[in-house]
Amino acid sequence: MARGGQAFAMVFRHPAEKGEEGGRAGRFERLAELASNFTSSAVFSALCVALVGCLVVVHVLGLPMEWQHLAGDSIGAVSLLMLALLKNSERRAEHAIQRKLDAIAAALLEEREGKESRAHEDLESAIRMEERL
Repeated sequence: MARGGQAFAMVFRHPAEKGEEGGRAGRFERLAELASNFTSSAVFSALCVALVGCLVVVHVLGLPMEWQHLAGDSIGAVSLLMLALLKNSERRAEHAIQRKLDAIAAALLEEREGKESRAHEDLESAIRMEERL
C-alpha cells in the first residue's frame, strides 16, 4: 500500500520535482522533452498541415460521416497530446526559473550579510538546471 500511495503522491507533485530524487529526469520527462523537440520541428508542422488538409478534403468531397469523424478525432487527439506536452514543458521551465531566482537572491543576501553558506553552491547547481529536468 505504501508503494501505491507514493505513486499517487507523485501525480500531484510539480513535474520538475519528480526528477529531483536522483538528480536526473525520469522516463516520462525525457519522453516529454523528446516529444517537445519533435513538435517544435518543421516536420511536425508539415504533418499538422497535412492532417488539417485531410480534414478539409474529407469535408469538401462529402465523404461518409465515419471519415469525417476519423479526421476530426485525429485532430482532437493530436491537440490533446500537444496540450499535455506543452504544459509539462512549461511547468518544468517555470520551476527551473524559480529555482534560479531563489539561488540568485540567496547568494546576493549571503554576500550582503558577509557570511558563507550554501547559497553559492545552490547558485552553481541552478545553472543549466532546465537541461537536467
